[in-house]
Amino acid sequence: MILTVEHVTRYVYDMPMRGLVQSHRLRPSDHDGQTVLDWDVTVTDGLRGGSFRDGAGDLNESWSVSGPVSEVEIRVSGRVRTEDRAGVLRGLRETVRPECYLRETPFTRPDRELRAMGDAVEGMPELQAAHALAERVARAIVWTPGATDAGTTAAQALARGKGVCQDHAHAVIAVARHVGIPARYVSGYLLAENVQDAAHAWAELYVGGLGWVGFDAANACCPNANYIRLASGLDAQDAAPIRGSSRGGGQETLDVTVAVRQAQQ
Repeated sequence: MILTVEHVTRYVYDMPMRGLVQSHRLRPSDHDGQTVLDWDVTVTDGLRGGSFRDGAGDLNESWSVSGPVSEVEIRVSGRVRTEDRAGVLRGLRETVRPECYLRETPFTRPDRELRAMGDAVEGMPELQAAHALAERVARAIVWTPGATDAGTTAAQALARGKGVCQDHAHAVIAVARHVGIPARYVSGYLLAENVQDAAHAWAELYVGGLGWVGFDAANACCPNANYIRLASGLDAQDAAPIRGSSRGGGQETLDVTVAVRQAQQ
């Protein structure tokens, strides 16, 4: 199918900032099951800098905005042709070895409960274990918008039993790494009927013989043609589509709208 994306991120400052610099990973990469037909990123009064493709296959672009800056809007729009590959990622040109994704981060450090969840799948074939741990996370953390925030760890979300896609992904990653399965965080888009206030996220686990396989515990499925893969990293912070800093003492307000729809074909 063909999916269209309209993604707007707006930063508003209560006093003008002297300027800002950002690094974006807002352009999807082509791979088996995902072909970018057209894509555009614009930044209000922004100056596009250099770009490079990192070892994970993600395109990084730098932007700067000179002050005084009271408001900045980042607008992303485009069309992507997608196919259902049962969550298996193939055809992405990357050079990072899977073993690099066994490293813990503060967001994905397992506590006793997460380790116990992993111990329950020990001894299973790797693919079966990956599905089982994703299913366990899906049952243990109920989708509850507003129950957590950007700083919530996998252990905290599991203890609350509530969370959003970021929490599900972090928990799957934490358990997978505990049992020796390389795992990483993926940011992207998901087809939805309504306008959303954030992009989507899921986990990818490296399964011998298959390679990277996506698991979206928030929706109890593997990514299919309804998904657009954007960028990856060790956790949500590492895989963030937008990172940067601003110069000045003002307070920042963030507003995000995401609309993903199926195009007429």
